[in-house]
Amino acid sequence: MTSERTETEAAVSPPQAPKAQLSTKQLTGIIAALALAAFMMILNETVLTVALPGIMSDMDITAATGQWLTTGFLLTMSVVIPTTGFLLQRFNHRSLFMFAIISFLVGTCIAVLAPSFIFLLLARIIQALGTAIILPLLMTTTLTLVPVQKRGTIMGLNSIVIGVGPAIGPTVSGAVVHALSWHYVFALMLPIAALVLVLGTIFFKVPANARKIRVDAVSVVLSALAFGFLVYGISSIEHATSNPVLTIISFAIGILSLAIFIKRQISLTGEGRELLNLSAFKSRGFTFSIVIIMIAFGTLLGSLMIIPILLESGQGVDSLKIGMMLLPGGVAQIIVSPIFGRIYDKHGPRPVLIPGAIMLAAGQWLYTMVNAETQLWMFMITHIVFSIGLALLMTGLMSSAMASLEPRLFGHGSAIFNTGQQLGGAIGTTIFVTVISLMSSAKTKSGLEASEALFSGAHVAFLIGAVLATIGVFFALGIKGPTPAQRR
Repeated sequence: MTSERTETEAAVSPPQAPKAQLSTKQLTGIIAALALAAFMMILNETVLTVALPGIMSDMDITAATGQWLTTGFLLTMSVVIPTTGFLLQRFNHRSLFMFAIISFLVGTCIAVLAPSFIFLLLARIIQALGTAIILPLLMTTTLTLVPVQKRGTIMGLNSIVIGVGPAIGPTVSGAVVHALSWHYVFALMLPIAALVLVLGTIFFKVPANARKIRVDAVSVVLSALAFGFLVYGISSIEHATSNPVLTIISFAIGILSLAIFIKRQISLTGEGRELLNLSAFKSRGFTFSIVIIMIAFGTLLGSLMIIPILLESGQGVDSLKIGMMLLPGGVAQIIVSPIFGRIYDKHGPRPVLIPGAIMLAAGQWLYTMVNAETQLWMFMITHIVFSIGLALLMTGLMSSAMASLEPRLFGHGSAIFNTGQQLGGAIGTTIFVTVISLMSSAKTKSGLEASEALFSGAHVAFLIGAVLATIGVFFALGIKGPTPAQRR
């Protein structure tokens, strides 16, 4: 009885502070290695946007088959990320970092040499394993090691890698595919991954923080079923007209598994054996932040998915020009993120989150006005407005989401935050692509020209995104700054 009680108390107690004080050089090296790894891996998430046509041609596969390179990646992420709350407590952070980077390296090597589609799909799944671990590890390490008074600035820098990666992914991919071939999209990541591995080996030396806690196998299975089937169901909505039964079954299994998973986590929390601690949702600020990040990433990935389609199919713009048009938005994020990180440190989240949510919504409303005659510079300005809004949100959301959580919940909070981010991206992509496909097809059948029909469908998709982003503004207004005690 005594041993069980001791074990439970150990499981629910907060992680111990590092016993040795890290030097500024060490801390900078750790954050730099993690940030560079996260940038590389998030960049990898969107590079296939422009490279997919070349892959389809080389491997003689259909668009539906090629889409599995994205769907398989998202499925793996959605299954692994919910377990990272447990992994961050059970294993040393250095070991997790090394595992993630080596996994990504192995997956990238397979992708470069892939002789067939099956090998390329396997490569994407292995890459996703590393990506799913690095993102929560970056957030948890920042929250654990960086002093509170500097946390906003570092989170602002972190937001660059998370927000800019998807933004410039199509730019990089377009330039590489235009000059070389899709193989080099992966080949050029190998030296970056090797550099990250070297940086981690040199700097990632923190006191051991692992604790011997048992994993609940039933929770792992339920998590995999819930998030895996939900993401698959979301991804298959576009093709639901041809196979609605499979989509309905996927959602039914996912929702039922999620309900059982939530009930089980609540019951296991008191014993300290939960896979994912849902106590974080007791904080209104955390809950509102999750809603906003889902909206932000949904509109981001949805927009990035259909803008190249609009410009290439609707206006005949080549992939290189599309990539260059998107580049200033990424540069704008790099410039403003550290600035507003410092503003967050001094004044709290509201001066960052509220303008960010307004600019994100403004960008989506501006997108609703584009048509077949819209000049490329107008697309660029709209994307810059949207990107700055995203940068401001990412800078404040990461810190404010965790501000009211106890240190023992940082790992679980990071896992929930990143799961919401991936689900939001999957939902947003599906909504935008499904709406533009269905609406443009209906308009074409009614006699409208193909390009006009495409922009008409995009108008409805952007209108949905604008409404969601406007809802996000009200959630941002509901997030209060941390108390003086929390800021100390």
